[in-house]
Amino acid sequence: MESPFKGKTGLRRVWNAFHYSCAGLHAAYRHEDAFRQEVLLALVLVPLAIWLGEGAVERALLIGCVLLVLIVELINSAIEATVDRISLDRHPLAKRAKDIGSAAVMIALLNAVLVWALVLSA
Repeated sequence: MESPFKGKTGLRRVWNAFHYSCAGLHAAYRHEDAFRQEVLLALVLVPLAIWLGEGAVERALLIGCVLLVLIVELINSAIEATVDRISLDRHPLAKRAKDIGSAAVMIALLNAVLVWALVLSA
């Protein structure tokens, strides 16, 4: 069955999408400890990137990799919520889905560390 919210067009669709996105950010901040920690880290690192970056490209790289961590964490949280909605029972596929989402966050974090180290050492 298709969602009854599909099919809206124009400004109404954009307005609804904006509100759904804000609700998602609020839910992630409220319910996900890791997302809150990464938001706090971003609140420190983004201004630091603006200050330390020498030029627009360096600033974009430093800020972009920090924002990528938040994006991947949101996707991971969505995967975890969906798996938990289906069943709270232990299942190898549920574990695999959650572990893969966690691995994606870890790679995004390692990417951020690598980008910051490379940019700041140049």
